[in-house]
Amino acid sequence: MSEEYPQALDWSGWAEAGMGDAYADVPKVGGDYARAIAVCINSGQCETLNKQLMCPSYKLSEDPTLSTGGRVRALKAALNSNDWEQAMADPALARAMDLCVSCKGCKRECDNNVDMALIKAEYMAWRARTQGVPLRGRLFAMTPRWLHKLPVLKSLIRLRNRSTLLRKLTEKTLGISASAALPAPAASIFTSPSGTVANAESDRPEVVLFCDTFTRYFEPDIAHAAVHVLEHSGYTVHHATAAQSTQRPLCCGRTFLAQGLVDEAREEASRLVDALLPHVEAGRVVVGLEASCVLGLRDDALALGLGEGLQKIAANSLLFEEFLAKEVMAKRLKPDWQSLGDTETLVHGHCHQKAVGAMKTVRRILKLIPEHNFSMIDSGCCGMAGTFGPEAEHEAHSHAMAEQQLMPALASKPQARVIANGFSCRQQMRNHGDSRAMHLAQVLRDALSDTITE
Repeated sequence: MSEEYPQALDWSGWAEAGMGDAYADVPKVGGDYARAIAVCINSGQCETLNKQLMCPSYKLSEDPTLSTGGRVRALKAALNSNDWEQAMADPALARAMDLCVSCKGCKRECDNNVDMALIKAEYMAWRARTQGVPLRGRLFAMTPRWLHKLPVLKSLIRLRNRSTLLRKLTEKTLGISASAALPAPAASIFTSPSGTVANAESDRPEVVLFCDTFTRYFEPDIAHAAVHVLEHSGYTVHHATAAQSTQRPLCCGRTFLAQGLVDEAREEASRLVDALLPHVEAGRVVVGLEASCVLGLRDDALALGLGEGLQKIAANSLLFEEFLAKEVMAKRLKPDWQSLGDTETLVHGHCHQKAVGAMKTVRRILKLIPEHNFSMIDSGCCGMAGTFGPEAEHEAHSHAMAEQQLMPALASKPQARVIANGFSCRQQMRNHGDSRAMHLAQVLRDALSDTITE
């Protein structure tokens, strides 16, 4: 048995956690990773039902082993075991970690900001190293690569979604739920322009748009809408592209990190650093559209050990809504948005938007649309959570999470416009028969004076 836990991620930021605290109960194995786990102070906040995000699986089941604290207790027990390697392979621990949807709610709502999503990423890396990564996990992880290299798979996904037989076959062979439709790539992808539109407003910062894999391949209209809004508003928009034009598009590495493939995630993040650092050093602001990718860039990716370059990028990266709100506050952006009519708008927040407090910036922006009646849905987690929803063993949990708050709220107002900035959230709604959801960028484009038609 190894005496040292082989950490895949950089946990040095937790090196001082628990120092001098006789009650910290830092596990004897795990080093700084163990210290990150031990920051939990057993306040019990994760085992209450009045939180919007924290522990969606606990909120659904009320099973204390599925709370943040329950997972901490299980990990501590494993890393304190005389045979910790065998304890880490315990099925009970595997169940508790599998049902963590990495929502980041605990990092915001926990009294001591336990980052269970990142803790799970390290656990998944250990599992990948000791047990391997199943074919399904590798297929999901490799999404950014096969979308680029094997465009024929786009047609296969559409065929699979239409065929009951193929749905059953992929469930039997790959463990992809037959009842879940997979996201189908768009007919044409978002292609980053080679040039930029000059900015006539010299007081405004230049923007470099980071178009994530999901937006680029599945919903390119969102990127087009964001570019239109920014350029219409007087901002110069650059596009984050790989160092060489022959290389595949950039990716934050989240799909790999979620499956425990840390080396592959580090490779993707390193490519992103090479592409974005020159822009940041030129004083530009990185703006992204997908919350999980932007948060991955400025939070989780910091644990990949890529140094000062990534730290600079993380400090200068914003979500689309955060950037607009910041510019409004600085009085550089004076929107000329027009009324969208009397249709009410419902807003569902992605868990990672909520985790970084971005929903208040969405609210601030929506207030600037004249005569706009909107409300934020108290919807918790949608339950899709990346690949969690389509996985056969998790599909029932995913469905129940959606039906707990989100889908009833949407069903109560069938005529309303719906904003959901999360790719997974929109896919979950579609899988439940509601295809209304738009990204904020699309709604703002529709509200611009040059796009409104009578």
